[in-house]
Amino acid sequence: MTDEFSDEELRRYARQIVLPEIGGIGQRRLADAGVLVIGAGGLGSPLLLYLVAAGIGRLGVVDDDRVDLSNLHRQVLFDTEDAGRGKVEAAAARLRRLNPLVALTGYPVRLTAENADGIVADYDLVADGSDNFATRALVQETCFRLGRPLVSAAVQGLDGQVSTFKPYLGPPHPCLRCLFPEEPGAEALPSCAQGGVLGPAAAVVAGLQATEVIKELVGFGQGLSGSLLIYDAAAASLDRLALRRRSACTQGCVLLATAR
Repeated sequence: MTDEFSDEELRRYARQIVLPEIGGIGQRRLADAGVLVIGAGGLGSPLLLYLVAAGIGRLGVVDDDRVDLSNLHRQVLFDTEDAGRGKVEAAAARLRRLNPLVALTGYPVRLTAENADGIVADYDLVADGSDNFATRALVQETCFRLGRPLVSAAVQGLDGQVSTFKPYLGPPHPCLRCLFPEEPGAEALPSCAQGGVLGPAAAVVAGLQATEVIKELVGFGQGLSGSLLIYDAAAASLDRLALRRRSACTQGCVLLATAR
């Protein structure tokens, strides 16, 4: 299997290929995969760095925002000189310097009901780190409709969560509506500007998200479909909750989370 890689690939990914969980076959699966990342913010920035470094073959980035100085304490993909620059443009420049072997496509747009199918359909898996529930719901619905696994992460203050959603496979796989049967109000999910966020906490959650993306693509370990992983930076704790889908659920279902 290693003879399918160039000398540069073998040197670049040697410490992954040597892992028995990945090996040459797993590394080839990463190289053949396409991942769409929604948002290049506090989660998307470190997530993109890890996915590009890992050798994902094709990466798409959706973000219509521009870099601001207030982003830099957590959005480690960007430099001070990037302030005012479009995030997709700045991200692509940095990521190509990190790994020119990865094909990058930027979408400097807001994901909408009109463009979501056309963008998501080109990728094998979606990783969502968006900062509002409307986008998260749209991403979930699009992935459900197109049969794409969704690795979703969120961070707020000192806390974060990660889960994988594959409701298109049917029971027992739950969906985002298991966690939020109704759209939460702004007081429940304040923005970073309103509630703040600890940069390293975002990095931890993004690292967990990147790990789940790689696991899904390679096919090793226990995935997070049917589970919600909760990170609490203040308590230095990780808790795993079970999310169970009701038999009557076609996509959205109620929250039945119990400590595992």
